Amino acid sequence: MRVQVIDHPLVTHKLTVLREKSTPSPIFRLLVDELVSLLAYEATRDISVEETEIETPVATTVGVQLSHPLPIVVPILRAGLGMLAGMEKILPTAEVGFLGMKRDEETLEAITYANRLPDDLSNRQCFVLDPMLATGHTLIASIDYLLERGAKDVTAICLLAAPEGLKTLEEHIGDRADVTVVLAAVDEKLNDQAYIVPGLGDAGDRLYGVID
Repeated sequence: MRVQVIDHPLVTHKLTVLREKSTPSPIFRLLVDELVSLLAYEATRDISVEETEIETPVATTVGVQLSHPLPIVVPILRAGLGMLAGMEKILPTAEVGFLGMKRDEETLEAITYANRLPDDLSNRQCFVLDPMLATGHTLIASIDYLLERGAKDVTAICLLAAPEGLKTLEEHIGDRADVTVVLAAVDEKLNDQAYIVPGLGDAGDRLYGVID
């Protein structure tokens, strides 16, 4: 498993505003959109392409296009949905699937409640979108789901991660699959409620409001 933390002043700046508790939801959503686009640029550096011949207004030349089967982007509902627009700006031709997962607040395990993905993902590059890598359980369940269906490799794009979650994910993945995690930052720790510290709070609530 590879972990890539994007070291860029614009990433750090936008993340700082996201962390501020007084940032309103509309600004928060806009910044998530912009930040994901920056992360996605690096996350797609090794995306599969193939040569293609084209005609410019001047001459024939050879360029590249995305290989088939096309990559698939998988937001984890509900907070990952707020990252989709930023990813689509970088990868507009990718297909989009959805996984609905929530954390059991007692066991902290991930529970799957929705799935809109092909049963066969053979040779597909998958990009998972989830703002927070806290305990790692949601990402583990998501990646296992994709790999079991034949995914070629999986890249997870997260805004923040806790060291504990990264360690759990790395121990689970080991050397059995090609997995990359792209992050804006690795924070200090998890607190007793399994929230990332200093973090930015509940990303879903800050994107869409609190649902009782």
